[in-house]
Amino acid sequence: MQKSSIEWAKNPDGSPGYTWNPLTGCNNQIDGMCKGGNFPCYAWRLANTRLRGRYLANKNVAPFDSEEEYMLKRLDPFYPRFWEGGLTQVSPGQKPRGIFTCSMSDLFGVGIPYWWTQSVLWHINNCPQHRFYLLTKQPQNLNKFSPFPQNCYVGVTACNASDAIKANEYIAKIEAKTKYLSIEPMQDWNLFPQTIAGIMGYYNWVIIGGQTKPYRPPEISWVREIVEAADKAGIPIFLKENLAPIIDTSMDWAFNKIGYRQEMPSV
Repeated sequence: MQKSSIEWAKNPDGSPGYTWNPLTGCNNQIDGMCKGGNFPCYAWRLANTRLRGRYLANKNVAPFDSEEEYMLKRLDPFYPRFWEGGLTQVSPGQKPRGIFTCSMSDLFGVGIPYWWTQSVLWHINNCPQHRFYLLTKQPQNLNKFSPFPQNCYVGVTACNASDAIKANEYIAKIEAKTKYLSIEPMQDWNLFPQTIAGIMGYYNWVIIGGQTKPYRPPEISWVREIVEAADKAGIPIFLKENLAPIIDTSMDWAFNKIGYRQEMPSV
């Protein structure tokens, strides 16, 4: 577990939070390009550069279908791995923290063994003082683990309107105290206002951000439409700092009394 620079991964007191990676790796990419939006995956890049040796040393990889497949997967540092010893980095005796869980993987991802995910959730449940941010591109798998511990923020990533609409089908079926939608990187959002309002009805929090590397900001009109819909629904909005180049101080909807809108859920 280490301190995080991720803006929205905050401790309960508002200070910068932590990342925790009892799992690493993901099958939802091709040569480092995320299948859920075709953008470069930062976790894949790190796994194949400065973290490569450490990851390859862990032989606790996800199941494989054949010896031939194993010979290939064991040489892939971003193939899913379980770091069982890393579970103890989070403990009941620590002061309350905000912890983004599996920032280098997807806890509910394709090919992740059920018991890996269940082990992490069991540990989360035994650390009720912490706030755990869970985020997935595979919302169809969430229902297998519902209801979630009360200290979980359960989120879905959607890069476009189509993904957000599909996610509703699954997020509506789960039990979680806090559900959130992360629209990052935001690639398109062409929807009627009533459809946007319907999407907002499933969540307690919404995060919006652009693509970081290479930088590709969304249309400012898309961002404004979501902010206005969230405001009508009483949902807090978190605008990531990489939106700054497309937002100026004349846009009242992007600011509140204390500055740039980076609101957190009240629960």
